[in-house]
Amino acid sequence: RQPLSLCVAGERLCSTEEATAGSGTYIRHGFIFSSLAGCLERKNEDNELPMVSVVRDSESQLLPNVGAVVTCKVCSINSRFAKVHILYVGSTPLKSTFRGTIRREDIRATEKDKVEVYKSFRPSDIVLAKVISLGDAQSNYLLSTAENELGVVVARSEAGVQMVPISWCEMQCPRTHTKEFRKVARVQPQFLQT
Repeated sequence: RQPLSLCVAGERLCSTEEATAGSGTYIRHGFIFSSLAGCLERKNEDNELPMVSVVRDSESQLLPNVGAVVTCKVCSINSRFAKVHILYVGSTPLKSTFRGTIRREDIRATEKDKVEVYKSFRPSDIVLAKVISLGDAQSNYLLSTAENELGVVVARSEAGVQMVPISWCEMQCPRTHTKEFRKVARVQPQFLQT
């Protein structure tokens, strides 16, 4: 009994031709889906189809829910969205990272059509965002920074120094005094990691 991977509720696991449905799963349209978030397990028993089941972690893995504020790290950006890894839900570190996407239209609350992703985030920025929906298998979570409290909280300049926010859309390197555009968060004290 080897836990294979984490899965989220509603995730499609495999077809009913590949396995039989065990606990924590349901069948729809010839496919087996997870009915809860947990670890995917496959058990093989004497030449029959393996049984897939989803078991909750004994220390129950915390999952980002819709509306939760998460801390994430930007991995890559393009003109339409930023890809991130979710590291914390609130102030609780996650045991495993989840992938998320911040779409261009979810970066700011106003002037959405003028937003440019590369002027909002850069790879390796640490961002506070809110979960707006559980996405699909490719993007997992859709996140938003369209509130004043959300956005970049930690960014390093090209000189490798942690930058200081100087406005809601700029940060500055204290060493080189170079300014860079960011979607800066007005951080609430309860979200600051000490």
